Amino acid sequence: MNKRVFFQDWGAVDYQQAWDRQEAIFAEVVKQKTDNRVNGTHLPTNNYLIFVEHPHVYTLGKSGQPAHLLLDDEGLKAHQAAYYKINRGGDITYHGPGQLVGYPILDLDNFFTDIHLYMRTIEEAVIRTLADYGITAGRYPGYTGVWLDADNEKARKICAIGVRASRWVTMHGFAFNVNTDLSYFNHIVPCGIEDKAVASLQGELGHEVALSDVKERLKKHFADLFGMELSSVAD
Repeated sequence: MNKRVFFQDWGAVDYQQAWDRQEAIFAEVVKQKTDNRVNGTHLPTNNYLIFVEHPHVYTLGKSGQPAHLLLDDEGLKAHQAAYYKINRGGDITYHGPGQLVGYPILDLDNFFTDIHLYMRTIEEAVIRTLADYGITAGRYPGYTGVWLDADNEKARKICAIGVRASRWVTMHGFAFNVNTDLSYFNHIVPCGIEDKAVASLQGELGHEVALSDVKERLKKHFADLFGMELSSVAD
């Protein structure tokens, strides 16, 4: 089992470009697993943890409903937002400036082969990061992601999760609202949930938060929870 994970911070990147880069890395890891099986070898597979920010974009997962996007083409143009139907699970969500998006491309054979535990572990990393800022977060029964006030009528989502996995290799990941302009969520039915609000770290604290600080805290919690050995690698 190879628990070494290459960390990359891509900065602000167009969604399509990031998706293409993800797909290339994902295909490389899956190919290594396939080659190992065919050739009877046991060469280690690489793991990656990628952080990125995107310009305004809405993405619709495989099980999502197009009607959950409330803007037409002109509306998207007016809000300078792109729209993509993509190959992760889940419904529609928003990515934009001030939001920390994470793409773990992990061979779960190196960690644990349980996709539900995988998503719960991502949630736990975000929950612990929020706790670092004095915010109590948790889970909402029946839904993925990280929620605030999940036990009452004020329940609101601060982090969405949608993943794809093949041969126990993951891609896509999570979107954590840090300094996010939440007004962009008004133009969708977020994650297909009509009666729940969204939240941001900035909104809860009442001031902007250094994204670099959030990244460092979240990286540490990921490493601790997955038992990762993080290292840097050139893009």
